[in-house]
Amino acid sequence: MIRSLPVPFVASVFHPTDLTHASDRAFAHALAIALVRQTRLTIFHAGEGEEQWKSFPPVRQTLERWGLLETGSARSDVMDELSVDVTKSQVRGEAYRTCFEEIARLQPELVVLATEGRDGLARWLRPSLAEKLARETESMTLFVPKEGRGFVDLADGTLSLQRILVPVDETPDPVDAIVRATRAAEALGERPVSIELLRVNGEPTAPDLPEHEAWSFSTRSVEGDVVECILGASHDVDLVVMATDGRDGVLDVFRGSHTERVVRGADCPVLAVPSLPKA
Repeated sequence: MIRSLPVPFVASVFHPTDLTHASDRAFAHALAIALVRQTRLTIFHAGEGEEQWKSFPPVRQTLERWGLLETGSARSDVMDELSVDVTKSQVRGEAYRTCFEEIARLQPELVVLATEGRDGLARWLRPSLAEKLARETESMTLFVPKEGRGFVDLADGTLSLQRILVPVDETPDPVDAIVRATRAAEALGERPVSIELLRVNGEPTAPDLPEHEAWSFSTRSVEGDVVECILGASHDVDLVVMATDGRDGVLDVFRGSHTERVVRGADCPVLAVPSLPKA
């Protein structure tokens, strides 16, 4: 049975950036989610030199463009008027190691990463980061493609989350992914958000699903290659939410896991949700 818990979508957001336009879409998603949740947003970069501070994503200018702050607003207005605590952090050292260490220190609930299509994660992040991130923290990870569709408009910050796809199977347990999909629908979506549970090579059974004005559920069963079926079903959705665990998920990123292959092939954001042990 799906647990009916007062679980918010996220309580803190962490966005690593390489200070290039490749991260712009991921930054917009991280900022929009932090705004909706009125929570902490940490923007992180690993590099050398004070001059790089000027290249950080422009939070206030973006909020002014989105019509949420007056032109020329003070830095303090982000917190005072929008209740978003933004921190920009630059650490010297290797990108993948310092990024992981910062995630381990802050324990954010959501990490928002830019991806580069067939190359998977942005080139400046080595494969070991994704494995360590998932193995040693409990953070969810939102992979946002550099190109393709997103549910946040970079120009004006408009949210357009209408359809969510959740692949389901016995393993990993899909409950946490389904719960997070409903929380995303409630916090970010255009009501009611359509949440489709996709079963590949199995019966289209589903857990006991709660009703809510913010979402509606449907189930579907297809036959074929797991990744190809998921990608095929993802072409007209705004977000894919996938449960992950140590055998098949973010832990096995760059080892050919289902999640990694979906992240590489999807033209929409993919949210990887660790299936945590049940008490």
